[in-house]
Amino acid sequence: MGEWAGVAAEARRVLAGNRRTGVSGWDGRRYDFVCPSPTHYPFQWLWDSAFHAIALLHVDPELSKRELRCLLQGLQPDGFMPHMILWEKDAHPKALAEYLIRMAHPYFTATTQPPVLARAVERVYEATGDLAFVREALPQALRLFRWLREHRDPDGDGLIAIIQPDESGLDASPKFDRLMRIVARPHSETAPSLVRGMRRLFEAYGDGRNHRALCALDAFVWEDVMVNAIYADGLGCLARLARAAGRPAPEADALDAEAGRVLASLLAKCWDERAGAFWDLAGASEERERVLTFSSLFPLILPGLEPGVARRLIDDHLLNPREFWLDFPIPSVAATEPAFEADYRSRAIWRGPSWLNVNWYLYHGLRAHGRPEAASTLARRTFEMVRRGGIREFFNPRTAEGYGAVDFGWTCLVLDLLAAEGELVPDTP
Repeated sequence: MGEWAGVAAEARRVLAGNRRTGVSGWDGRRYDFVCPSPTHYPFQWLWDSAFHAIALLHVDPELSKRELRCLLQGLQPDGFMPHMILWEKDAHPKALAEYLIRMAHPYFTATTQPPVLARAVERVYEATGDLAFVREALPQALRLFRWLREHRDPDGDGLIAIIQPDESGLDASPKFDRLMRIVARPHSETAPSLVRGMRRLFEAYGDGRNHRALCALDAFVWEDVMVNAIYADGLGCLARLARAAGRPAPEADALDAEAGRVLASLLAKCWDERAGAFWDLAGASEERERVLTFSSLFPLILPGLEPGVARRLIDDHLLNPREFWLDFPIPSVAATEPAFEADYRSRAIWRGPSWLNVNWYLYHGLRAHGRPEAASTLARRTFEMVRRGGIREFFNPRTAEGYGAVDFGWTCLVLDLLAAEGELVPDTP
């Protein structure tokens, strides 16, 4: 039980050290959240914060609730949720200079991120049984998912679209190379070419933030498999929370039906029987983008996925040592892809290294589809990766060397994996 005590202690240290509290210049609102990194990412990010809330359950569940309450202050009346909330005004100039972002308001951005929020709320409920918290957070989460359905599904097929790469959270993934004109070689040109691509998008979009109009513009409309798997998973979470909170049965049934519709569209439009993988859809024409990344496997997180499809994803790809089952899985790109880089030499993210949030999701996907042994192996390799590399942003899938930000918040999801494997030693004062 004590084998991974040092890993757990480091994760708890980071969660404590990255916590930010205070009163913002934004209408005097109080904030209390864990930032992804004090040096690289000092603000509150949408999906990061949801992951932090899950990790905090192994420190103090009340901190998990505070994290989500702070995040939900960013929810807008129409249901839009920004991907960044910039609570501390004195840090704004540095952020605007360093990040490729557009602001909708002095304190939040004009773009969103994968809706991990619903999963985080359900995990808090599972850990605490706090129905009062569910009744507080559920209506707000429902507004976010309603906004996604109404503003980001332009063709009405159930699949939501992102309007720029960083809305997926996977900023420089090689699956975006063609549409964004990202240069894979030489490595020195990869990050600069992404910057040029983002600037072209911003020029096309102008200052407007009518999301339906931006989808119609078709400068970048992308139905991302990972984003939609998280969306479908979230709808299922909301359905269960609605039942727990005693909301009308037809409401929960409608959420389940919508989740089923998303999965059906993923199978109908994105599943490639020959390749045994799911492909993202690019543009209004929905052209399949055949670049094998972990996103191609992400419907594994959905328990309703057909067993035959799940088996192919797992056996043909995830457990394939030539593709994803490297020494320290799961690489963000299959090792067989020409753009794969294990060592972060391009200084562009999501082009090969392994990330904790991916391992966390696909660990649960393996368990959901009857592969607990593979899940446990993934967990143990993840623990060893963090022990060797530290609480870093991402890791070399061959050596476990850590890269990117130091003391990175969502890498503390290792606490949740330790708990799932019965390996988490209780914290002692």
